[in-house]
Amino acid sequence: MRIWPFHREQKSLVQPEDWLNEIFGITPIASGVAVSADAALRVPSVSAAVRTISEACATLDVRVVEIGDDGIANPIHDHVATALLTGDANDWTDGFTLIRDLVADALCRDPGGLAWVNWVSGKPAEAIRFPRGIIQVDYDQNTGEPKYRVGQTPTAPQNIIHVRAPFDRAPLTLAREAIGVAAVMERHAANLFGRGARPGGIIKTAKNVGDEGVKKMLKGWKAAHEGADNSGKTAVLWDGAEWQQLTLNSVDSQFQELRLFQIQEIARAFNIPAPMLGDLSRATWSNSEQKGREFLSYCLEPWLRALEGALGRALLTLDERKRRLAIRFDRDDLTRADLTARATAISSLISSRTINPNEGRSWLGLGARTGGNEFANPNTGASQPGNGTNPNVKNPNVEDDPDADE
Repeated sequence: MRIWPFHREQKSLVQPEDWLNEIFGITPIASGVAVSADAALRVPSVSAAVRTISEACATLDVRVVEIGDDGIANPIHDHVATALLTGDANDWTDGFTLIRDLVADALCRDPGGLAWVNWVSGKPAEAIRFPRGIIQVDYDQNTGEPKYRVGQTPTAPQNIIHVRAPFDRAPLTLAREAIGVAAVMERHAANLFGRGARPGGIIKTAKNVGDEGVKKMLKGWKAAHEGADNSGKTAVLWDGAEWQQLTLNSVDSQFQELRLFQIQEIARAFNIPAPMLGDLSRATWSNSEQKGREFLSYCLEPWLRALEGALGRALLTLDERKRRLAIRFDRDDLTRADLTARATAISSLISSRTINPNEGRSWLGLGARTGGNEFANPNTGASQPGNGTNPNVKNPNVEDDPDADE
């Protein structure tokens, strides 16, 4: 058995492996364009998707709640984690920016959104999102347990906010091919209009007019037909010259449709409705509201759940989590635009005694009122408070029947 010298395999940087490309943020794709995260964000539909999702998450109200035995989440307003997420996360970052950047990192980079929490005297004092590469994460090959390092210092998982995308790959990484095609088409469009813009038509003549003749012909044509005052005038040609109108061929006419298709493809990659990226080709008054619900249910909700779990693990102690304390985002902010539908739903729930008036008022951000905790139908006299038919309210004018069945 040969032990010495050891065999060393030399790698060439001319064709680097995938892991080396990932370190530099560049992955070769079939379109021939190296799409790094920064380059992908220069594609408008990609930046729109990342901004829409990350900013929508950050604009929602967030608070620490205690989940009771009945499943109702009661807010705890004086918790230090609420102050970090709604006020200042640290001396130079507010809570909105922290949440927005964590989601944006998870959308764009495979390691996900990472931030370090500084605990002082058993309480989270600040949350810091370091520049890329400062917080590093490795996974156990057998259990998948993450191991974190801040710089070169090992750090407990409880001190790290880690928002991860599905498949352990960012949507931007998985959509590199579609983004690369969109980038190539944008470059082609720029070259088309910047270098090869087509004229509206051409003048053809069988005679050799020479350079001076061409200049005089163009000068006369411009004087007769250019400008708003000359629009629509009849063109007069001479010496057998002919005017030929230029039109886009079938390939050129499909170019715009292909660009729209790439917007839809990128929207699929981020699981966001295409109208939110500016593609209104199939948007109507009837389906716009449905697209908004799809955005909340299928696109935003998974990210909100991931955020709630990551923030709860890093900003709440183990004892607090055992007490069923959690961090929750208020989804109602996304449905407050349609006040008519909201009012109709609250009225129906109150009439069916599913909720009481004070619960409905809390959904509108209004305070409780006297008598608002009673479950009664305000639309029928038979169930008004105090008339003896409301099972939750006793009528003082009606005596108990001693012969009633127990």
